Amino acid sequence: MDRVSAIYRIETSGDIALAAATLAGEQSSGTFVAVPGETAELKERFAARVERITELDTVAAPSLPTGRSPAATYHRAEVVVSWSVENFGTNLAALVSTLQGNLYELAQFSGLKLMDFDVPPAFAAAFRGPAFGIPGCRAFTGVYGRPLIGTIIKPSIGLTPEQTAAMVKELVEAGIDFLKDDELMADPPHSPFDARVDAVMRVINAHAQRTGKKAMYAFNVSDEHDAMHRHYDKVVASGGTCAMLSLNSVGLVAAKKICDRGQLAIHGHRNGWGMLNRHPLLGMEFPAYQKLWRLAGVDQLHVNGIANKFWEPDDSVVRSISSCLSDQPLGKPLLPVVSSGQWGGQAPETWRRTRTTDLLYMAGGGIQAHPDGPAAGVRSLQLWWEAAVEGLSFADAIDKYPALAKSAAKFGRGAA
Repeated sequence: MDRVSAIYRIETSGDIALAAATLAGEQSSGTFVAVPGETAELKERFAARVERITELDTVAAPSLPTGRSPAATYHRAEVVVSWSVENFGTNLAALVSTLQGNLYELAQFSGLKLMDFDVPPAFAAAFRGPAFGIPGCRAFTGVYGRPLIGTIIKPSIGLTPEQTAAMVKELVEAGIDFLKDDELMADPPHSPFDARVDAVMRVINAHAQRTGKKAMYAFNVSDEHDAMHRHYDKVVASGGTCAMLSLNSVGLVAAKKICDRGQLAIHGHRNGWGMLNRHPLLGMEFPAYQKLWRLAGVDQLHVNGIANKFWEPDDSVVRSISSCLSDQPLGKPLLPVVSSGQWGGQAPETWRRTRTTDLLYMAGGGIQAHPDGPAAGVRSLQLWWEAAVEGLSFADAIDKYPALAKSAAKFGRGAA
């Protein structure tokens, strides 16, 4: 029962069962040749098991280079492999090394992708996971029954702390729920982290004292280890509620150390995700990715968006949203962050495909480039989502709420 299982999509020119056995051996007790210490008793206790093989299609060309002479055919399959938790304990770094490790370099494979994995309850119980998740982020912002509406400070780089604060002031006065640093903005000379926090939180705290509504601002604390913790302390001391991490930049262990502090909601930005996912037979799929960060303790995680500006198809985005909202592991769903070329016009299709308002729906240019200014951009997104939850189509939303025509004319895509 105490086993971790993983699903892989593989491609090989050789025998599928032999390739699967090679995968299992490489990632547990075996190596390329039998060694004296690998006794039958040791293998029974520690060797990975091939639990299931489902053959798929056959193709004429390899998906990835193998360093070997071309073969006539390449066979694809879905393979399930399991390991005893005893192999790695409750060590996330060791878990990743087991699930992935050297697999992508094995010449037997012309394609290999980690699709998903599952951990037993006893393993998950060793991790707190998200300290706040969806309920906590709603409590911080006071937003219930609809998505949190958010934006990214643009331009990404170049604004002074005072210019950033002036933009924040306009947006919080328009009723925005969430704002964040761009992932490119960390602690640069033109906008030192401490000065930016001071300027922004003066605006947010003053607005909250006056109105009772406190916007959540995700300050990008990504940096070297000691600096990240100093930045975190600064946000806490200034009355902030959220810190942002560029997850692939800082790494799983450093992110977990920040998450374990438990005073701020953690906004997980997945910049660099394309290098892990874009190829259909290399890297990992989002269901596996989000589980690693959920175990680490991230509260919010980017999932791209419907009709996005990147390559990702809508079906993939919908699956990512669904995987964040799943209870497992830990019974603590993540708050999906819908972003990337979003504006209000994608709301009807997002609602139609997901039927959830448990989203952080973010638009950068889709708010700040609104013809009537950023404040109108905030109100436009709120109204688009009202229309979406009413069940209105793109066209019907504009008919019922003529004010939406301006954003449709400006941005003009995502119509459904």
